[in-house]
Amino acid sequence: MSLLSRITAPTARNDVARLVSTLLTHHQGVRRSAPQTLPGTAPRPTGTALPTGPTGPGTSAARIAARKASNPAGATPDERGAGVPELYCPPALRDDPALGREVNDHLVEWADEVGIYAGRLDRVRAADFGRLMMLAHPDTDDPDRLLAAGKCALAEWATDDYYCDDETVGSRPELLGSHLGLAYAATDPAHLPARYAPAWERDMQSDPVRVALRSGLDHLARYAESSQVARLRHEVAVLFVGYGQEGSWRSRGHMPGVHEYLAHRQINSFLPCIALTDVVGGYALPATEYADPRVRRAVTTAATASTLVNDLYSMTKEHASSGVEFNLPLVIAEEERCSPREAIERSAEIHDELVRAFEAEAAALALTGSPQLRRFLAGVWAWLGGNREWHSGSPRYNAA
Repeated sequence: MSLLSRITAPTARNDVARLVSTLLTHHQGVRRSAPQTLPGTAPRPTGTALPTGPTGPGTSAARIAARKASNPAGATPDERGAGVPELYCPPALRDDPALGREVNDHLVEWADEVGIYAGRLDRVRAADFGRLMMLAHPDTDDPDRLLAAGKCALAEWATDDYYCDDETVGSRPELLGSHLGLAYAATDPAHLPARYAPAWERDMQSDPVRVALRSGLDHLARYAESSQVARLRHEVAVLFVGYGQEGSWRSRGHMPGVHEYLAHRQINSFLPCIALTDVVGGYALPATEYADPRVRRAVTTAATASTLVNDLYSMTKEHASSGVEFNLPLVIAEEERCSPREAIERSAEIHDELVRAFEAEAAALALTGSPQLRRFLAGVWAWLGGNREWHSGSPRYNAA
């Protein structure tokens, strides 16, 4: 199920929601907190500092208002974090509500322009993906760069909704492979003989998901080198394989084993978003370093962990799609015949193991890697913290 579907689903029955909330907070103070910055890395260039709000002439008042909005009644960070789930994860590097709102407003406008979620834009606005981009990419203060990343992410999640999950917008299991093939062609254009090119272009323009995918990539290309665009295409192709795999499970009523599900979560994950860390930050990680098996292991481990955060938080929502539903606690409970409490605790342990593995591997890579690699790994660490902060602070998950 896509991120938007999960967060806009109705709240689960009270006992389930209460259990999840309790189990995600009852270890508060027991586990050691993860450090804010990754050892041996620098998230931003030396001599610069992250602003706490908008920059430029006339924005002092906006920065003060933003700080007040994010710190009600003068609460300290520890006080505000009292309800944050106790997962091993770094804290967010910044929280700039005004910047998040600006990105979110533009993202909703863009969704309206390309036609995705027509009649449901209130769901897009409430999801507040602009805030997610602001929290997860603290390496830039440029709202347009954050918007470019947000467009790509929302187009990818719309692909999941329209083709995999939501029958009200055309999802049909027997068409999934065909739809995903056409969707990928929107990111990596087909080059046809002249006679057939107009018909193909009409196909591309007739579907809002394809329009969104193309538009998002076009915007990103303003900031990305060709190797970075190629990297994103690869990660999107892998993501679409994951969509197809989950569609196969659902169509035949198959519940995967834990090992199969975790491997699936590596490819059906936030990796396409994380892969844009350097593009949003305004630098380029060399393709050879990104493809290094050690780097790949570290980054995919982080991507899996970040997606398990969504698995855990979405347990407070009742998934409305038909057929079998999937998240790690459900898969563990099915395979190990354990209680929901035990399954959630085991899921949290798996998340923490993956985050610690990334922390150790990334710190080792930073010792010998390029300055760009150190900055990229620091950005991935910051992405983990921003992602967890967004999930833990979103009323869409915590209203229960």
